[in-house]
Amino acid sequence: MEKRVIFGGQVVPYILLVPQLLVVVFFFYWPAVQAVWQSFVLEDAFGLRRDFVWLDNYRELFTQPEYFRTIVRTAFFATAVTVLSLSIALLLAVQADKNIKGAGVYKTLLIWPYAVAPAIAGVLWLFMFQPSLGVVSRAIKAMGIPWNPLLNGDHAMLLVILASVWKQISYNFLFFLAGLQAIPRAVLEAAAIDGASRVRRFWTVTFPLLAPTGFFLLTVNIVYSFFDTFGIIDAMTGGGPSKATETLVYSVFFQGQLGANLGSSAAQSVALMVIIVALTAVQFRFIERKVTY
Repeated sequence: MEKRVIFGGQVVPYILLVPQLLVVVFFFYWPAVQAVWQSFVLEDAFGLRRDFVWLDNYRELFTQPEYFRTIVRTAFFATAVTVLSLSIALLLAVQADKNIKGAGVYKTLLIWPYAVAPAIAGVLWLFMFQPSLGVVSRAIKAMGIPWNPLLNGDHAMLLVILASVWKQISYNFLFFLAGLQAIPRAVLEAAAIDGASRVRRFWTVTFPLLAPTGFFLLTVNIVYSFFDTFGIIDAMTGGGPSKATETLVYSVFFQGQLGANLGSSAAQSVALMVIIVALTAVQFRFIERKVTY
């Protein structure tokens, strides 16, 4: 006979929910409502005067060609960071899951970069690739490549992508490794007995069983590339040179904090929120249905 524990009081569950609800309300919903409201007003930098302008901030935003170039730039940046970080992390997790000598040391070393703050990671990579003093940049110039991320926008974008990928690999590695270790060995052994090669076993057995983990990491990495890379970009390039590395989240900061255009900054933050919600909805609508749990 199955035994169940039933709590008679109904006050305790609500008491336990209150702290989390307060955090969500005050740190998510309230700032979101404030941003939406501020996107409809024109306010000076000191908050002394505020005029309700309806959709003028959005109208001005979407008539700027530079904003659409920022959207394209952000899409390219997010795609590159997501694909590279997931692919490299999966490769490292597959190798670390093997019975090799010193696997524990390898796993520990691969986890360490996740403890580094984004701004610190950006500074470290900037030092290594600094055109005149960087260790790596000297080797690149020795090969005859004119490397200069301070003046060349393509070089700066490549450097920011590499730093962002390096920062996120550890997070993806942890989840991929946990997913690989959760796969029953009997399934892989049965495929091997049937004559499937190691590569075929990976694509027909291992990879489909990793689909739930991969879907979760895909969603997390897209959000990371849109938002959490702000510290790396700010520390390394400041959006330059000539806005070559300015993404949507950095554009929000630049317009609000540096440009003192609070209305445009709020409109951009609302537009960014809509883009992220739409991308997440598309993922759950078209990709999750292909995931087998």
